Amino acid sequence: MAPRAVAELWALNPLRALWLTLTAAFLLTLLLQLVPPGLLPGCALFQDLIRYGKTKREGPSRPAACRVFDVPKRYFSHFYIISVLWNGFLLWHLTQSLFLGVPFPNWLHGLLRILGAAQFQGGELALSAFLVLVFLWLHSLRRLFECFYVSVFSNAVIHIVQYCFGLVYYVLTGLTVLSQVPMDGRNVYVIGKNLLMQARWFHILGMLMFIWSSVHQYKCHVILGNLRKNKAGVVIHCNHRIPFGDWFEYVSSPNYLAELMIYISMAVTFGLHNLTWWLVVTYVFFSQALSAFLSHKFYKSKFVSYPKHRKAFLPFLF
Repeated sequence: MAPRAVAELWALNPLRALWLTLTAAFLLTLLLQLVPPGLLPGCALFQDLIRYGKTKREGPSRPAACRVFDVPKRYFSHFYIISVLWNGFLLWHLTQSLFLGVPFPNWLHGLLRILGAAQFQGGELALSAFLVLVFLWLHSLRRLFECFYVSVFSNAVIHIVQYCFGLVYYVLTGLTVLSQVPMDGRNVYVIGKNLLMQARWFHILGMLMFIWSSVHQYKCHVILGNLRKNKAGVVIHCNHRIPFGDWFEYVSSPNYLAELMIYISMAVTFGLHNLTWWLVVTYVFFSQALSAFLSHKFYKSKFVSYPKHRKAFLPFLF
């Protein structure tokens, strides 16, 4: 690979800088939570911004000013509605360009250039970005289904800042995927006579990992939902109980672990070499690890009989 190509591969464009900043912020936040209580001064607003749902109850006492900005946790469904619509829109444009030769709209192409998408012929395979965008859309569609028909939400809340971040997150993630498409002007550059000729072993492996991780995440959400239902499937309470089964036998938050595995499957689909997407994966790792750590503390504080062998996020490690 030529020196110029190597330099472009490792260049810190706006998208990479943003994901790197988010990664650093969540890493620092996680490290601060690992510091023994009392060594650092407490900050109610900071804790309010990093906790949501049940972990807000386990955290420090919340001032009345913080409660003004509460949003119901059930609004999680809004994230996936936005993602299904927006990333479906991006997928439609990418499909039009790949199979019909329709160029991207000027505004979308300009937005991708601002975010740091490079004009290059080769390098990343168009099929990789297409599959990852399909995976992201399917993931959002499944999560939307779960929000409506699987999960049982209590009166738990999230902060308005967390809500706004969640709305922006999937918009940004879809643009990140689309920015990896090899472009020739406003047209997608396809190596070979057709898209299927680009199929590689890592596309198959990534697809299998995506399905495997998605199935386990769905199972975990079903287990959590069933804790609040009777055998007939009717919701009878909104209390927290100790979940058992599937990956819950190893970690307290296997749904967060599965989320990480889903994003890793996308990195595999990109061929394991896409630096931008690995920054996304690193962000997901630390953000999910933070949520899992706080959730683990909640379970341990609430249930005296909580399984001691369970870790928070990574089996046998953390």
